[in-house]
Amino acid sequence: MYTPPLFREDRPEEMEALLREFPLATLVVMLGDGMEATHVPLLLRDGVLVGHVARGNPLAGADGVAAVAIFQGPQHYVSPGFYATKASDPRVVPTWNYVAVHAHGTLRTFTEPARLRAVVADLTAHFEGERAEPWHIDDAPGEYIDKLLGAITGIEIVLERVEGKWKVSQNRPMADRESVAEALGDHPMGAEVKARI
Repeated sequence: MYTPPLFREDRPEEMEALLREFPLATLVVMLGDGMEATHVPLLLRDGVLVGHVARGNPLAGADGVAAVAIFQGPQHYVSPGFYATKASDPRVVPTWNYVAVHAHGTLRTFTEPARLRAVVADLTAHFEGERAEPWHIDDAPGEYIDKLLGAITGIEIVLERVEGKWKVSQNRPMADRESVAEALGDHPMGAEVKARI
């Protein structure tokens, strides 16, 4: 990922927080016939990204290939009109503020039913955890879950390199950073970007 030093995010805790808050990754691998990308929620567990894909997904047969999981956090268009300094210096252009993490490693796949069940249970507990009445894997009939487990492949990526990019107006004067934050506060995703400026 092209990351000028001003936009580089190196703090592991900040990058891990983004992975937890925005777990839907674009997982990209190079296969024999070209690049393949799929969107899949991944959980970070002790330096390993864990999830699953359908058995019919090309990634299900991609054991041992290099992979990058791209996590995108808050993002928003930035108009030149957001800049406070535009009134005194019209040399401004539109841009985009965003936060992203690229997690690199080797993709490993598995199909053992007990391991798959543990991954599905972990994903479910993670995403259902805040609900007043969370759904549990045992709420569905066992034979139904077993059938579905036979239709998925577990994936894991042991992280070898993690890159963070926080492009949130750091290259602008403080007056512009403040005016961009104020302008973004009125937009749903803008508030998320604003929190990182």
